[in-house]
Formats: sequence, structure tokens, C-alpha cells
Amino acid sequence: MSAPPARVLVTGDRGAGKTLFCRALVEAVRALPGPPEVAGVLSPRVYEASEQVGIDAVDLCTGERRRLASLRAAGEPALSEATKLWRFDPEALAWGNRVLASAVPCGLLVVDELGPLELEEGQGWLGGIEAVESGAFTAAVVVVRPRLLPEAQRRWPAAEVLEMAGPAGAAAAAARVAHRLFPRADPQATSR
Repeated sequence: MSAPPARVLVTGDRGAGKTLFCRALVEAVRALPGPPEVAGVLSPRVYEASEQVGIDAVDLCTGERRRLASLRAAGEPALSEATKLWRFDPEALAWGNRVLASAVPCGLLVVDELGPLELEEGQGWLGGIEAVESGAFTAAVVVVRPRLLPEAQRRWPAAEVLEMAGPAGAAAAAARVAHRLFPRADPQATSR
């Protein structure tokens, strides 16, 4: 009998290393022997002169990258409460939904992130919510903000919570999680 799919909610304050952890986890899983298929989306910050000016979305299957959001100009009206700071590109949101809808089935599903747009307003990457709810993966890693953690736990009560405290330990934590989520791919697992 195979194990049920694992869900891990990665949370932490801004700058805690959530996306860095996800990127390191993807690399660690891809380095395993006979690596599981990795799919989903990373959302790295975009900087200019050390100031964050945007958020990109990266398709983990193809490496394609699109600008998901840019800082809203002063006085520019927000479309919703969740988009006060950022102007989301509707085409990039639609593209991300297609990427996430086609991500499952897979070994590792990464959804970076499900935020207030999705979990409070029912907009944004609803394809990410559907992919996580499908269970068509060995493990899913979902980034959520601390204030949205109760809503994510309501949706996925059996999910493990991994709180990031800073970027320094992200790579080591990702390596441990990769081997725990995919023990059959770990060569040391067969020698224990």
C-alpha cells in the first residue's frame, strides 16, 4: 500500500527564505537518483538597486519566466484588498494557472505561493489550489504567509508546517526534507 500524498506548508515572515527553500528543495529532489518529476511554480522577487520592484513566476518544468507583479505606482487604484502593493499581470496569472493545472500528476508539486488573492478573495492561482487538492503527487510544498496559515490548515488539516526563520538554513533544511519526502530515491534508505 502506497503512502498518502504529503503536503508541506512553508511559512515565515517576509525575507525568511521561503522561496529560497523551495528552490533548494527542487535542486535537492532533482539530485536524487532516478529523480521524481518536479512541477509547479516558483515566485522569486525581482530587485533593482537592492529595492524589490517585482515578483516573477518560473515554470519548474520548462524554466519559462514571466513577470507576475510589479509595484503599484503611487495613486494607482488597487483592484482588490490583496493587491494594494502589487499590480498583478492578468496574462501572467492566467499562464501560471495553466502551468499549475498541468503540473499534476508529478512527484514534487511546488506552489510558491498561495496568498490573499487565492485564499481570501478566490482569485489568482486557483489552479494551484486545485492541484494541491488533487493529491496527484507524492509531495506538495505550498508557500503561505503566516496570517494565512490557519486557512491553509483548514483546507489541508494533515499538512506539515515548516516555518522558515531565515535564509541561512534554507539549503540544509531543503536537503533534509527532500530525503524525508522521497526516501525510496535516497540511496542511503536502502542500506539502513
